[in-house]
Amino acid sequence: MTTSAKTTQITLAARPVGEPDDSTFGTVTTDLPELAEGQVLLRTVYLSLDPYMRGRMSAAKSYAAPWEVGQVMQGATVCEVVESRSDRRKVGDLVLAYSGWQTYAVADARHMRSLDPAAAPVSTALGVLGMPGFTAYAGLLQIGRPSRARPSRWPLPPARSGPRSARSPSSRGPAPSASPAARRSAAP
Repeated sequence: MTTSAKTTQITLAARPVGEPDDSTFGTVTTDLPELAEGQVLLRTVYLSLDPYMRGRMSAAKSYAAPWEVGQVMQGATVCEVVESRSDRRKVGDLVLAYSGWQTYAVADARHMRSLDPAAAPVSTALGVLGMPGFTAYAGLLQIGRPSRARPSRWPLPPARSGPRSARSPSSRGPAPSASPAARRSAAP
């Protein structure tokens, strides 16, 4: 790795009051450390933007520790290995890592999962085949426990929920996938 390798990072500049805006985030360009044995240099291809992140920007008590002001915004990333000092990863590999919101990162090659673009688009590792998809699967099948004997009791979540889109608070009526009973109760 060249000694001039740099990364641009998005940091939490201030705790938001209400909706996050431009003043919530900062941009920092910093030098990357030299690769040690077992590490790789990653180039971020996709990064996650998930609902849980809003809670971690707050200092309020929660199930997860809040992010510190000045810290790189954390989250899952799909990355390409651009340099390797590990037998586990080679240049060109695509991986799911947790390197946060930055253009490049140095990471331990053991702490990432290989992605196969022939199996599914690599961006799905941040959605339907990643943490949001697993959360939906576990919530529906382990907690919701739908019964084939009573399909009228199956939950029907909004089709547009998830890490990249949400139902607008200004929209009227039930979600498009709501049950007939929910649609009737929301009727004017």
